[in-house]
Amino acid sequence: MNLATLLANVARRMGDAPAISDGDGTIGFLPAMERISRIAGALHAAGLKRGDRVALVMENCGAFFEILFAAWTAGLCAVPVNAKLHPLEVEHIARDCGARWLFTTPGLVEGLAGLETSIDTLERVVCVGTADYAALARGEPMAPVEVDPAERAWIFYTSGTTGRPKGAVLSHRNLLFMCHAYYADIDQVDHRDVKLHTAALSHGSGLYGLPLLLRGGRQIIMPGFDVPAIVETLSRHDSVSMFVAPTMLTRLVHSPLAAGMRVDGLRTICYGGGPMYVADLERALELFGPRLYQIYGQGESPMTITGLDKAMHVADGAGQDLRSCGPARTGVAFRVVDDEDRDLPTGEVGEVLTRSDCMMEGYWNNPEASAQTLRGGWLHTGDVGSVDARGFLTLSDRSKDLIISGGANIYPREIEEVLLRHPDLVEASVIGRPHPEWGEEVVAFVVAKPGAEVGAADLDALCIASIARFKRPKSYRFVESLPKNAYGKILKRELRDLVETPAPDDWP
Repeated sequence: MNLATLLANVARRMGDAPAISDGDGTIGFLPAMERISRIAGALHAAGLKRGDRVALVMENCGAFFEILFAAWTAGLCAVPVNAKLHPLEVEHIARDCGARWLFTTPGLVEGLAGLETSIDTLERVVCVGTADYAALARGEPMAPVEVDPAERAWIFYTSGTTGRPKGAVLSHRNLLFMCHAYYADIDQVDHRDVKLHTAALSHGSGLYGLPLLLRGGRQIIMPGFDVPAIVETLSRHDSVSMFVAPTMLTRLVHSPLAAGMRVDGLRTICYGGGPMYVADLERALELFGPRLYQIYGQGESPMTITGLDKAMHVADGAGQDLRSCGPARTGVAFRVVDDEDRDLPTGEVGEVLTRSDCMMEGYWNNPEASAQTLRGGWLHTGDVGSVDARGFLTLSDRSKDLIISGGANIYPREIEEVLLRHPDLVEASVIGRPHPEWGEEVVAFVVAKPGAEVGAADLDALCIASIARFKRPKSYRFVESLPKNAYGKILKRELRDLVETPAPDDWP
């Protein structure tokens, strides 16, 4: 059940057929597996033991997959981390999971080099493309170790409603189930298929690279989302699939280049991770035809809760199906329940629960959060929605407070805690405001001490020093007080009403 064993079997069959392409070139399956086995051997020789965690804080590049599979070959657990996070956020994750090694890329290494001294467990920070990394690829090769299906393979760090990152522990079984669900529901794939990566490999795009790699499909990796590069790639390749955030799909369909894009080589665009406007979906269907698949999932049940397949993407004028995220995926169950976990009737809104072999083991080193989220044997998603008579799920919200901007989850409390470090702030409350390109943008309502002079630029500098830039507020509202209920709880729904119309003091 070791995923690396499955790749080794594919490599023997595929030989030198292209496996992974990036800006540095293309490597075949068998040469790639040779490098993977040598890097794994070097990790083993360095004293890393079965189950140890290896962090991957990397910009998109082919080395991501060879490190991922080298870790699995050696029986280690990979911890892919969003490359856009602030170094302090990376430090927290690496410390929380007890990472022993951390792999990174040239654009990030300067900000992460000091972690070797600040994290007790961390022995080495290795940058790809250096002599240190090249030396690992000259290690003594090793065959993939045998693992139990339940052994940990990937820790996916997500944030709870408190904003504290939590590591969803995913096993080899979870990831293999995810691949099988891909084959059952999305596409049967083989060596002729190509996965084009324009989104972060540490998240959905990397996860959906696995189904194709394990069937001999080729990976083409771009540094980021680039419409001209996508158009050029589609002009040269057939049977191409992509995973994109809804904001990426929106940018693609509104690009002037989209109208002239070659689409007969495009097989599937999977999208998910946030809300998608019906008008943009209808435009995408006009441009690309029946090639869209919507995914609803979470890091705790990666990519695999419900799906709106290609045939269900029908631009019928009313857009009813397009507002939904489809029925349960193959082998997956979900429910919509009330506050006491009782099933709700068709059409009533409640929390979405799910259960399958894709469901995480729990949160790393966080038994309280694990027990709460997995109570009753079901994953409590925190998302709110309803199910219709056909079994189609429609989400009403992505939880009460969660903001999704550019496909990235942003948790208000994390930002609020940073803002409240300012000595002249009394209160802060962060919400999301609809944005035509990014889905949502962050707005902060702040209350200063009487007579204090607090500038938006000061608050922005505080955020930039502490959290990733994409999380910082794009607008600050200075108010005398925040609306509260009788129990003193801030009424964010009233704040959301206020941001529908921009205020003159919005900044910038």
